[in-house]
Amino acid sequence: MPKIIGTHSGTFHCDEALACYMLRQLDEYKDAKIVRSRDPATLETCDIVVDVGSVYSHDTKRYDHHQRGFDEQFSENYKTKLSSAGLIYKHYGKDVIRAILGGEEISDTEVDILHNKLYEVLIESIDGNDNGISRYPDDIEPAYKESTSLPSRVSRLNPWWNQPEGDMDARFGKAMEITGEEFHGRVRYFALAWLPGRKIVEQGFTSRFDIDQSGQIVLFDQFCPWKDHLDTIEEEALAKDPNAAKLIYVLYPDTSNNWRVQAISEKPGSFTSRHALPEAWRGIRDDELSERSGIEGCIFVHQSGFIGGNKTRDGALALARKALTMD
Repeated sequence: MPKIIGTHSGTFHCDEALACYMLRQLDEYKDAKIVRSRDPATLETCDIVVDVGSVYSHDTKRYDHHQRGFDEQFSENYKTKLSSAGLIYKHYGKDVIRAILGGEEISDTEVDILHNKLYEVLIESIDGNDNGISRYPDDIEPAYKESTSLPSRVSRLNPWWNQPEGDMDARFGKAMEITGEEFHGRVRYFALAWLPGRKIVEQGFTSRFDIDQSGQIVLFDQFCPWKDHLDTIEEEALAKDPNAAKLIYVLYPDTSNNWRVQAISEKPGSFTSRHALPEAWRGIRDDELSERSGIEGCIFVHQSGFIGGNKTRDGALALARKALTMD
């Protein structure tokens, strides 16, 4: 007999839609029927219940987060209270990741890395949104309105105030579909593109003193998603040696087989560079830039100084080395 997943009826949200999608990826629940109700007797017949019932118990497979006194986090590294999505992900996320990746070769250590990374980049924001936790202090005025997030998209699948409800189960199915598409895509990207990049970044970081004696320039012989990995690797290195020189520039080839010089941000997500490319080069291109810098093959330097380009590896390295000595 197929399993039954229970969740609440009425207006739906991103967290329970994603929770139900994740459960459906598991062999145990892949054919499960989803019952949407607030009737305790109906929910009692369900094999697993999410986002309703005022009970959190992994032993009895009840995963609500609305009850008084609930204060569960993903791990000791996080402060955000879990929603039903976070609860299901905390307990079943590793198995869901394995299920989505299917026959891909992946180690337990890599699954652990992905489990933490996907919580950081996707699930935590859903938990925070559903629990009404702001990303920043209330006294900070947002510079613009944000209405394109995954929770916002799910919210718009509910009927308008002046529309008939229609088939709410079908609407909820659409919510599961779009949250699942987002989650599925993130899992595969981080497993098959982001994670393999770590080895390239580790190699570049380890050999940085071979590139320049300052140890502040890292070179990758091929492009990969490097920012997250480099932040983590550098943080680990600085924890061991707080006096070590911080990285300033990253060099890598672009899709046109030219080379980029990119200034590292002061902190992850910041638009402020630790040491932007020199002001005298900013907004200048081609021959004029080569003349100003004294380096052949220059292509451009962005007007903010966060990135520049040269036709060759040696030219890019010369730009980075010279930029270290300039403002």
